[in-house]
Amino acid sequence: MKPSYLTKQISALGRRLTTVLLSLAAIALFWQGAFMLNNAAMASPTTNFMVAADMGDNVQNKVGEDTKNAKSFIRDTADKVEDAARSNASKVNNATDNDSAIADRAKKDAGRIYKRAEEDASRTEKAVDNTKNAIEQAVDNVKDVFSK
Repeated sequence: MKPSYLTKQISALGRRLTTVLLSLAAIALFWQGAFMLNNAAMASPTTNFMVAADMGDNVQNKVGEDTKNAKSFIRDTADKVEDAARSNASKVNNATDNDSAIADRAKKDAGRIYKRAEEDASRTEKAVDNTKNAIEQAVDNVKDVFSK
């Protein structure tokens, strides 16, 4: 079905109205934000410093909590990988003779997986510590800037 002339005009009018309304909304939001500046807070550098110091302390506390949670998650994941490796080696050992080459291979694989899980966990924990230290250093630098 082909749109008629009237339908085309109504569609074009709708697009124009939508464009105008969205433009007016954007202008209104921009206009409102321009007059909402808090000049009193900007005039007092000590207020800014106290707010920055409090925010810095909050950020550092949050980073510390998140670091603990991340390390706990990393440790739990490493433990689960190690348990899975032990379980698989045990299942292979039970399914085969104790002296078979497959059982020996499963034990070696379990040891290798266990070692790799520990290495990966320690490497990831080190990366988490490095990130935490970088964030804390950045927060301290911002605090220093506001304190001057």
